[in-house]
Amino acid sequence: MTKTTLTDDLHLLVGALPPPLQQALPTLEPGGLLEIVMDLGRPPQARFPGRAVELADKPVTRGDLDHVVAAVGEFSADNRAGIEGTLHRISAMRNRRGEIVGLTLRVGRAVLGTIDLIQDLVESGRSILLLGRPGVGKTTKLRETARLLADDLGKRVIVIDTSNEIGGDGDVPHPAIGGARRMQVPHASRQHAVMIEAVENHMPEVIVVDEIGTEAEAMAARTIAERGVQLIGTAHGTSLENLLVNPTLSDLVGGVQTVILGDEEARLRGTQKTISERKAAPSFDAVVEIVAYDRLIVHADTAAAVDRLLRSQHPRGVERTPAGETATAPERPPLKETVRPVAREPDARTMRLYPYAISRDSVDKAIRELRVEARTVNRPERADAIVALRSRSEDGRLRRIIETTGLPLHLVKKNTTAQIRRLLQDVFAVVPGSDRADVEAALGEARAGVDRAISEGVAVELAPQPARLRRLQHRIVVRRQLMAESIGSEPRRHLVIHPAGSEAG
Repeated sequence: MTKTTLTDDLHLLVGALPPPLQQALPTLEPGGLLEIVMDLGRPPQARFPGRAVELADKPVTRGDLDHVVAAVGEFSADNRAGIEGTLHRISAMRNRRGEIVGLTLRVGRAVLGTIDLIQDLVESGRSILLLGRPGVGKTTKLRETARLLADDLGKRVIVIDTSNEIGGDGDVPHPAIGGARRMQVPHASRQHAVMIEAVENHMPEVIVVDEIGTEAEAMAARTIAERGVQLIGTAHGTSLENLLVNPTLSDLVGGVQTVILGDEEARLRGTQKTISERKAAPSFDAVVEIVAYDRLIVHADTAAAVDRLLRSQHPRGVERTPAGETATAPERPPLKETVRPVAREPDARTMRLYPYAISRDSVDKAIRELRVEARTVNRPERADAIVALRSRSEDGRLRRIIETTGLPLHLVKKNTTAQIRRLLQDVFAVVPGSDRADVEAALGEARAGVDRAISEGVAVELAPQPARLRRLQHRIVVRRQLMAESIGSEPRRHLVIHPAGSEAG
């Protein structure tokens, strides 16, 4: 479909201007007008793509600002207002006394054809997150997506409209969202609550939301996704990499956690012992980076793209334009080159642990009992990892330490030696009752089995092992993204590793 303007109601926006500006604007062919800027004491400007034109020689006066304010709707707590029945947005700047000293009148247009490049994703029922710089057309795409899903596919769609930018100002939503219903948000801080209210009270099949920007909104998005509702949203950020390293919003794409691998798994992966992994399933199935209105980079499988980024690989996005698509997006630097500091390798074989708000004596006791190569330190800058209570994981000081040092965090539920012992057993692959040589042999066999399953594409049976060793073997298989199952009866029960693309019986 050709990109076509459905309506822009530009005459209503122009009508809110002082008369001299109303007369100047038509001479500029306002079809491509993006916004009008009025700042006290400066000449007013009309802004177009790539250029700005002054509308008058005289500076804006308080009377000019008052004229516009009187012509538009009431300003909300986020300093935004609109013109009823239109998609235009008027934003105010205030001085320290709360007086308006600047206005941005942004043109809102309903445009058809803006989602042609991702219509297949929209119609698939998958949740989609749109990213892109301000003004690139994210909200316009949300608007048409809501109309398509409601009118063409007959789905129950609810638009969460925090600033009335999707559905326009006034109690009756703009026709551009079609038959989608619209829930207005009284204050920006309530957007997450209205998102949950929509799911609980109105049984939508689809929720459309603009500008997910807080941790509470990210949590609401996860709740919606877990309830099986299709979610179409935008978030602050221009790329998947950018979003992944945003501690507030990374949960939208699965989040990141830092873990310490055992010696065997580190050798298996060919990595350092301290690595980053995806924490959970993404709230959005697909991520679309809007580079320009007719150029997108699509990550159709968010989980796979994030996993590749965390392994310092290219995310393999697909670039889509009206001319077609290419299998590989333009090269971008690997994630590790652009974001967080890399955690230090332990000196020699000894891992240094920093107990945060947890008994150092208990950690030392667990280390002695397990005889693992570790010791505690009293300052985080000397450590290779942090051990803390789960209830303290959101402490401001702890978060600052992690952000500053890049150290991995290991959590225990209770401040007891037993809990700490279990944690260290997991970190160091210690199996009670098993000789260390037996553990090494079992994990080495699993590593070799995984390599064979990948290279030869065949199922590989491992030697019988006790359940505690099979669990460690299974963990290695899963982390290489293969499937495994235990078959047989004790004491002959053993693991079978299946190659990629096959299913366990």
